[in-house]
Formats: sequence, C-alpha cells, structure tokens
Amino acid sequence: MEIEIVKKSDNPLLGRVEVKFEVSHPKEKTPSRKEVMEGIKEAMELKKDIVVVDSYRSPFGLGRSFGEARVYKDLDSAKNVEEKHVLKRCNLLKEEEKK
Repeated sequence: MEIEIVKKSDNPLLGRVEVKFEVSHPKEKTPSRKEVMEGIKEAMELKKDIVVVDSYRSPFGLGRSFGEARVYKDLDSAKNVEEKHVLKRCNLLKEEEKK
C-alpha cells in the first residue's frame, strides 16, 4: 500500500488541514480506514495529530482508492468541528462518549 497526498490545504478558521489522497494497492484488498489513517500520518510525517478520513472510495478493479481526510492538532479540536458519527467511524471516541 502506497499513499500519495494529491492536495493539501490549510484551513485556519477550523483549525485543520484538509487533504486529498490517493492509495495505490495493486493486487491487494482495499485497505481499511484505520490503515489509511496510519498511512496518511506516515506520509505527512505526523506524530500526535488526529486524522479523520471523511470519504474513501475504491473503483472496481482499479487497484487504487481515492479519498479526503482532515488533520487536527488534537482531539478537542476535532470534537468541536466533526460530527459524532464521523468520530465513531474513525474510532476516536471513548466507549462512554459513544453512548
């Protein structure tokens, strides 16, 4: 799996960096959302930043996936902007917050 950052734009008003990415995975299954989040962290050389994968699609038979993600400096910034179901989908909420 190889991740390429196609476009990166800073959004200081919301305290995040918006990223468009492309994942190359020839002859492999489509990577999970968690694998993509870790790959984006590696590609952007991030340590403790929070990555939220918004959309992620893989056309049939192509061996490439395309998507959009947002990178926040900390979890509190992400909680202020993102909706709860998006944070749940990315496994960023604790168990008591999910209920």
